[in-house]
Amino acid sequence: MYPFFRLGKEIFKFRNAPTITVGEDHVSHHICWPWDLDFWFELNNGRTLSLYDLGRIPLATRMGLIGTLKRENWGLTIAGSSVRYRRRVRAFQRVEMRSRMTTWDDRFIYLEQSMWRNGECTSHALFRAAITDKNGIVNLARVKEAMQIETERPEMPSWIAEWIAAEGNRPWPPMQEAS
Repeated sequence: MYPFFRLGKEIFKFRNAPTITVGEDHVSHHICWPWDLDFWFELNNGRTLSLYDLGRIPLATRMGLIGTLKRENWGLTIAGSSVRYRRRVRAFQRVEMRSRMTTWDDRFIYLEQSMWRNGECTSHALFRAAITDKNGIVNLARVKEAMQIETERPEMPSWIAEWIAAEGNRPWPPMQEAS
């Protein structure tokens, strides 16, 4: 089940937190509960993606994006992701989550998130998010205008540009074997 109560707690906890901007980290702390575990008694990889929402939504709130989405009747969707898992997280262990908007292009926002335990990164994720309306993806120039952002787009890190290029070469729809 989706962690609605935990998300509500995070939204409430950071409701009056200072505004942040592109490149600044939103830092939150979480516990790996027994219902987050897989058969090997470690944080489930699918649950990790859900837990990253607990950092991403308050980040978007602190940046003013959630208010803009509500005002403009827009949505926010994840359009791609890539995750590296490097260290196990076991039941009742605490992790620090760091979430930041790294950059954007004409269509997508690129967000980095990571979980840390005892000074070591347990996982790192890159998310490509899109703002949507009834007609599809909203151009980011329009989003910037609605949010009254005058900041220039930060230079895109080469590893993100390379990921975008690799995704562009990936066949879609995926090939299926004939039945």
